[in-house]
Amino acid sequence: MSLTPLSRPVEPPSDRPRSEHDMLGCVEVPADAYYGVHTVRAVANFPVTGETLAARPHLIRALAAVKEAATRANAEVGALDDTLAAAIVDACAEIRGGALHDHFRVDLVQGGAGTSTNMNANEVIANRALELLGRRRGEYAVLHPLDHVNLGQSTNDVYPTAVKLALDAHVGAALTALAGLREAFAAKAAEFADVLKVGRTQLQDAVPMTLGQEFGAFAATLAEDEQRLAEARLLLHELNLGGTAIGTGLNARPGYRERAVEHLRRLTGIPTLVSAPDLVEATQDVGVFVQLSGVLKRVAVKLSKICNDLRLLSSGPQAGFGEINLPARQAGSSIMPGKVNPVIPEVVNQIAFEIIGNDVTVTLAAEGGQLQLNAFEPVIYRTLSAGLDHLAAGAGVLTEHCVRGITANADRLAEAVAASTGLVTALGPALGHETACAVALEAHRTGRPALDLIRERELLTEAELRLLTSPASLTGLPSL
Repeated sequence: MSLTPLSRPVEPPSDRPRSEHDMLGCVEVPADAYYGVHTVRAVANFPVTGETLAARPHLIRALAAVKEAATRANAEVGALDDTLAAAIVDACAEIRGGALHDHFRVDLVQGGAGTSTNMNANEVIANRALELLGRRRGEYAVLHPLDHVNLGQSTNDVYPTAVKLALDAHVGAALTALAGLREAFAAKAAEFADVLKVGRTQLQDAVPMTLGQEFGAFAATLAEDEQRLAEARLLLHELNLGGTAIGTGLNARPGYRERAVEHLRRLTGIPTLVSAPDLVEATQDVGVFVQLSGVLKRVAVKLSKICNDLRLLSSGPQAGFGEINLPARQAGSSIMPGKVNPVIPEVVNQIAFEIIGNDVTVTLAAEGGQLQLNAFEPVIYRTLSAGLDHLAAGAGVLTEHCVRGITANADRLAEAVAASTGLVTALGPALGHETACAVALEAHRTGRPALDLIRERELLTEAELRLLTSPASLTGLPSL
């Protein structure tokens, strides 16, 4: 079916507040508001975080996409008049394009399983559609937020669907940022490919490696996390739209469900959106959010470990490791002249701490559901969306303001390799374990380089030493 766009003149709203009613009575609504009575009550009921729906444009656009898909499906199955459907579709398209987001006033954290969010969307869409029909806001006898915009729907299938679509967008942004960070580490791995250093286990000298191998491992671990996050993202694409209140599809016309999901695929550009095989189960199950939260925590933990390593490797610079230099971003002390702190890794550490703590919130909210519905998806969405947004921002900052500007203290690294008893491990097969231990212990006791002791004792020839301590032998790389 082709819906004809409308472009009728809009009658200017009155300056006087309009009165709207619900089952509890009448409420005054500001004359210029596109929202209505349900939104006014919710704003009064939930002054919780100070973050309104307007702070999450991904969610608003997702809500508008769900409403447009539902409207198109309802028109096709004969449940909705074509003229009303066209007005609703146009209003949804405007909102998906960024219009009227400031009229989404409800706090992100709310009671009612997201009902206030759904009502806010219904009212804004209905009132804009009324304008497109040449009517005043609030003339619900012509086009009603529930009878028409919410036709064949329930908060219990609309809100989870919109949350999944919004989180898909948040994940996409996080994946883009992680890919940029991975590429930055890979570039540094190539730059530092021939820089020898001492590897460490348990903060003690272990065996030689290259700084390139160290940075290459950072890139590899991020690549793994990108893959896990992409896998979790796919789970968001199973929807319960069409299940209405508890998954039975009550009040939805036959064929509506399939058409609504089909339109949603087209509107979002996500071809893998599918209807859940069991809508009753899908309406009560929030396992996908637990899975996403767990993967997000995994990413945060590993990224924080990388930042710990960067801070440690750059520590000093005189009295610490001092192996690499992080870009100086700001003065580090109000009392110590010349001090520069690793502020970029530090802020990413804090983002990781937040995400790790948020996983507990998601876990408890998921466990707290009862019977046919989980009422706590608002806090789940706020927590996951914030974590993903902060992860994306942190990865971007780390890329631009830290990793790309890292330099190596190659001379210091070379000196440490020459002095380290870690070289003895590479010579162990040629010397034998007992002899190698004796050389290492004497080097520790006297502070003399292990290679000098081996030469004095004529344990190996100079040719053997050159071969066994070559960069290729020490690092496992074919050549440096």
